[in-house]
Amino acid sequence: MKLRTITLSLLALLSAALPVRAEDPAAYPTHKIKMLLPYAAGGGGDVIGRLLADKMGKTLGQSVYIENHTGAAGTLGTQMVATSPNDGYTITVGGMTTHVLAPAIYPKLPYDSIKDFTTIGRIGTSSIMLVATRDFAANDIKGLIALAKKGEPIQYGSWGVGSTGQFCAEILMQQTGIKMEHVPFNGIAKLAGDLLGGHISLATLDMATATPLVKDGSIKALAACGERSPSLPDVATYKEQGVPFDRSLSWAMYAPAGLAPPIAQKLSAALKDALGDAEVKEKLLGLGITPQFVPGDEQRDINSRDIAAWKQVAKDAGIEVK
Repeated sequence: MKLRTITLSLLALLSAALPVRAEDPAAYPTHKIKMLLPYAAGGGGDVIGRLLADKMGKTLGQSVYIENHTGAAGTLGTQMVATSPNDGYTITVGGMTTHVLAPAIYPKLPYDSIKDFTTIGRIGTSSIMLVATRDFAANDIKGLIALAKKGEPIQYGSWGVGSTGQFCAEILMQQTGIKMEHVPFNGIAKLAGDLLGGHISLATLDMATATPLVKDGSIKALAACGERSPSLPDVATYKEQGVPFDRSLSWAMYAPAGLAPPIAQKLSAALKDALGDAEVKEKLLGLGITPQFVPGDEQRDINSRDIAAWKQVAKDAGIEVK
């Protein structure tokens, strides 16, 4: 009996020491998938993620659940995805801040936005909206410049240091010569709440967050940083208001690097299917996102080119996050 016990113990130890066999990619997915979002619940990126998670889960035959991990303008949660197992059970939605702008302005970013991820595909394009409380003294960029020239102290909020929102405001200041004080918030949901509460009067918001608030009259839009949005077509762009800036801003889906191609292809197909759904399209457009699927490899190459271009824009504007 004693010998049998020792033998079984040795077998248990040997079994524990052996590497766990990876799941057959052809069988994927066999259990629920985590969508780790680097955004606060209720923010634009969170809303986009939840919308896609529901549809993709139905296509894949397994539920896709949400975990929110905020901080450092989304880079903390993004780093968590980069260091997660590359088994297809952790995916994320990334915006300009996390995957294009951050590597352009953070000299010590804790991840490589190209090498540390498998790009699943583009979700769509969007803009950043410069918004204000309804009683703010300016209604457009011309009015904002006039207000600043009067010597009025102007503060604006963004969803974090190094965010695309801060970048858009910095570009505006560099190109017009006005001065504004940056007030960074920990997440876009908190920023939107304080804007609605009148605790801050001017802010940059992503389209998914700004669109419903502008449409219902809770806040007003001064300008679109990027392209005109189909959800707020009457809001003029920076360029149309005399500020030379018109780069497009994209959302995409990512997984950790090294994902098995068959799994990446299944996720990509599920994303493409979701973006082709009429209800999803309508909801994304309502959030200010123009649905536009682009395959993962192609989007990765676009990101690589955009990072180089935005580095030059950041250099010209004097933007760097220490």
